[in-house]
Parts: sequence; C-alpha cells; structure tokens
Amino acid sequence: MNGILLYAVAVAGLIGLLLQTQIVSSQTFQSSLKAVDPGVRAGPADAGGPIAGLSATELAFFNAGKDDFEEVENVDEGLGPRMNLDSCSGCHSQPAVGGTSPALNPQIAFANKMGARNSVPSFVTLNGPVREARFVKNADGTPDGGVHALFTIAGRSDAPGCTLAQPNFDSELANRNVTFRIPTPVYGAGLIEQIPDNAILSNQAASSTQKLALGIRGRANFAVSGRTLSGQANNNGNDGTVARFGWKAQNKSLLLFSGEAYNVEMGITNELFQTERDETPSCQFTTVPNDVTNLNGATPLDAISGIEKFAFFQRFLAPPTPSPDTPGGADSIARGRSLFSSVGCALCHTPALYTGNSAVAALRNQAANLYSDLLVHDMGPRLADGITQGQAGPREFRTAPLWGLGQRIFLLHDGRTSDLLAAIQEHRSGSARNGDASEANEVIGNFNNLRERQKQDVLNFLRSL
Repeated sequence: MNGILLYAVAVAGLIGLLLQTQIVSSQTFQSSLKAVDPGVRAGPADAGGPIAGLSATELAFFNAGKDDFEEVENVDEGLGPRMNLDSCSGCHSQPAVGGTSPALNPQIAFANKMGARNSVPSFVTLNGPVREARFVKNADGTPDGGVHALFTIAGRSDAPGCTLAQPNFDSELANRNVTFRIPTPVYGAGLIEQIPDNAILSNQAASSTQKLALGIRGRANFAVSGRTLSGQANNNGNDGTVARFGWKAQNKSLLLFSGEAYNVEMGITNELFQTERDETPSCQFTTVPNDVTNLNGATPLDAISGIEKFAFFQRFLAPPTPSPDTPGGADSIARGRSLFSSVGCALCHTPALYTGNSAVAALRNQAANLYSDLLVHDMGPRLADGITQGQAGPREFRTAPLWGLGQRIFLLHDGRTSDLLAAIQEHRSGSARNGDASEANEVIGNFNNLRERQKQDVLNFLRSL
C-alpha cells in the first residue's frame, strides 16, 4: 500500500510540474505575442457593383456611368494641358472600379505616354500610391492649397506644338511646401449623399459627455460665402449646408465632386468648371468647356454630360461587403468590434448613419454602415497638411469612412503607410499644453493599453470591413 501511495504522489507531482510548465510556456507566449496588421484581405473584391434595388433605368445609368468612369481620355477630348492621369478608374481601382489607389501606380507609365516629355516626381513611385500634390503657400507667403498637376501634354503625339514646363517639385519639396492626397474610395457614395444634415448634427451632439472626457470635438464643414480661399475647390456656395465628400469634407454633392475631379485631375473642363486651368494658346485643342450636355442626344443617356454620368455611377455604387470571418475568425472580429467601441473609436467612426426620404427608392431610409461621422476633427501636427478647405483648417480632416478598409492598400490622406497599426498610431500627436493635441489622443491611448491579443482582435475587425 505504501508503495502504491508513493507512486500516486509521484505521478501527481509530475502532472503538477507539467501543468506549471504549460502555464509558464503559455504566459511566455502571451507576453511575446505582438499584434500585427493582417494586411489587405485576400479573395474577391467585395465591392464595385450596383446597389441592390435599382430600377432598370437606374441600372442603365449606372452602367453608362461606369463605362465613362473607366474610359481613357485623350487630348482631343479635353485632356490637359495639365493633369494627373487620363481616367477616373486609373486612380479609383482597388480592389475594383470605384475604389482607391492600386498596388502598381499607373502614373509611372502615363508620364511618357504617346511621347509626353514628363519627368516622374520623386514622390511618385511604381509601388507607391497614386498621388496628387498641393502647395501649402504661394511664393509670396499667402495660402495656396490648390492642386498642382504632375504632368503636361507637352510632347504627346496628339498635342503638336504644345510646350509646357512641369512645376518645380524638387524646389517646393526642399521648402517643405508640398503635401499629398490619395484617391478616396467612392463606394456607397449615394448613401452618404442622402444622409440628412440633421442626422449628422444629431450624431455630433450624441454622447457629448463621453466625447468631452476624451477630448473629442469635431464639427461639420459648413462652406459659406466668402470662406473659401483662392485656389480651393468651389465648395458649397451660399446655402450653408453640411459638405461631406473629400478628405476635408470639402464637397457637398457627387456632381460637384465629379466636376472638380474632371477638371483638376484630368484637366477636362465641364459645365461646373468651365475655365481651363492652363490657357496657354498653343496647348488648346478642343472647344471649352470640353465636356458638355449633348443637346442633340437621342436619349437621356446620350444627352447627359460626363460629370453627370460619373455622379450617377457613384450614386448607385454599392457599399463594400464586409467579411464575417476573415481575417482571424468570426469570434475575433466580434470581440474587435466590441473593443473598437469601448476604447472610443466609434465616437468618431460612427458605425451607421441613416439616409432620408430619397427620390431613389434604393437609397431611401437605408442604413449607411460607413464608420464615419462625416465631421472634421483636429488630428494634431503629425497628420496636419497645412491646407484649409471650406472651414476645415490645416490640422482638420473628415473622419474617413472605414467601410472597405479591409481591401485598401495605402492608408491615411497621403498614403504614407500600408500598415494599419502604424496608421492608428499616426492619429496620436500634439498636446493640450501646446494647443495642438489630436482629438484622437485619448482614444489611441486606450487602444495602446489593450492587451496584444485584444489589439489583434481590433485589427482583425478593421480588416474585415
């Protein structure tokens, strides 16, 4: 009996030792685990199609708009004299048409297309994002803020006799006078357009005590007469309603957004922006404005202009479809969604806002699961670009909608990183003592205080969107 008892005690001791070893090993693993960005979600593009519920006529307008959005423009159609690229979809193609910058930058090949004599600026790289460049100040020190097109049509076979110089980007870079923007995705844009102002402003007023405690303010970008700077976008005129499109919520409507982009990014004048951005006589090859309503069109689709087609395409473009289980599995994504809210991220990245009584049935009284409050927030000196648009100041940006984030390659307004964790940390800078604290500082502090496994859950959730 004593031998059996001693044997049992020895076995129990061995089991205890093994369990202790496993616990220590598990604790060592837990402490060594670091959260990492899962990266761009693999698989099919969960975006790019029409929103559900469109009528046959609405679908026809969507398809016509998509065709025009994907069309490559030439000089005889108004391209240039200065521009950044020759098609909408060249910039908006990841993970499908309507998205953001692709992995391989089409601006590299475009620089010398058809014999063009452009040099590629140092900030434009083959594996980097599609970029536009803005100068912060004019030569006399006054605010600029406008887009300075990267390329010209000089030397192209369809632009004989045109001679134009590119901006001196090297000099402006040396003077720290250049800031960049990458394309914003336009998925679900029709839902965003149909969110009433009172829904945005009511959400702004919600959870005010919690927001105040975390230093979150945020405000709508009301664009009113006399408040836009020379060289800025023609925002929202005189009506004082809430603008919502663009990195600083500087554009009110999809038609305005389309007209500005056609003129600024491709140099194609239209019925909203009728004046050539460069009027050098030897570089004009078609009538102005370049793109207009065809008053002799046999059908409405034949009659409407390019910018109207672009607007219909974006208006009827479906929001991205999130993944229920990728990356990390459904349980991790669910935990991450809860943590995203509990640390305070959802106070600005509002999970859903609702549309109003839209004239389009498919957009009427719908949830827009955009993860944005559409307000502009002071993001501190690390993200500041020195540009004022409407009433959005040099450190202010619209809360970027996060739907579709799982399949974006380049992050933040200038595409400075592809690492989601790095992008989160860039939200934290400045201090209350210096008067330049990012409104996200406390929230990022809460995120940083999470355990590594919890951070991973948040990252998995974000890449599932």
